[in-house]
Amino acid sequence: MDIREIVREKYGQAALRVDTGGSSCCGSSPSGCCGPDPITSNLYDESQASQIPAEAMLASLGCGNPTALADLHPGETVLDLGSGGGIDVLLSARRVGPLGKAYGLDMTDEMLALARANREKSGITNAEFLKGEIENIPLPDNSVDVVISNCVINLSADKGRVLNEAFRVLKPGGRFAVSDVVVRGEMPAEIRRSILMWVGCVAGALEESEYQTKLAAAGFESISLEPTRIYRVDDAREFLASEGIDVERIAPQVDGKFMSAFVRANKPA
Repeated sequence: MDIREIVREKYGQAALRVDTGGSSCCGSSPSGCCGPDPITSNLYDESQASQIPAEAMLASLGCGNPTALADLHPGETVLDLGSGGGIDVLLSARRVGPLGKAYGLDMTDEMLALARANREKSGITNAEFLKGEIENIPLPDNSVDVVISNCVINLSADKGRVLNEAFRVLKPGGRFAVSDVVVRGEMPAEIRRSILMWVGCVAGALEESEYQTKLAAAGFESISLEPTRIYRVDDAREFLASEGIDVERIAPQVDGKFMSAFVRANKPA
């Protein structure tokens, strides 16, 4: 099974759990569903939670809150890459108002069905959910003002292609504003793999300078990376020990090296 199919299956199962009254997150299970609370908890405040159906909140597998950090304006068009249960699309749709539009792109049928149901429950009419892959965005060139994403780009096996596609669909002067998991500094492969499994990154996160290099290669400028939540080794201690890893031995190499970050960049005007 390739990475794309693993991700599709994992997120399809998460959507079905929400549909049957559970949460999308399965804690620190070795399947790397989405990691324990230090990653996914308390990302949205009460005022945001009150704007959307509870099922959208339950389906959140993100590690950040791009809608709070992205500077969205009335009338703009927003695209969310890997929109899941629709939380960030629905929040964005409210922010851009009736003259704006929010698109969500997802490849998982179960998540798309959940997102569309959440849209109906919310009464929001300026949101649209598209089926497709973030490596092949089904929108025309120069068609959106802002690209957001909530910890999905790290799941792609071809991140350079994703960033090229984001650049293509953005209008000149458009903004890239995503939350993602990022690694700071070099790390032994075995340790990196285990930590990313805990975080829930099936394909693995980029090292921060590599992320910036790929954005620049795609054509972006004004690139910045702002840590929003730094993961400590104690957060992952139980999971790493269950994987047979000597936590004390690796702690100095791991502590504070993995983080959620807000990544910003602009397409030249």
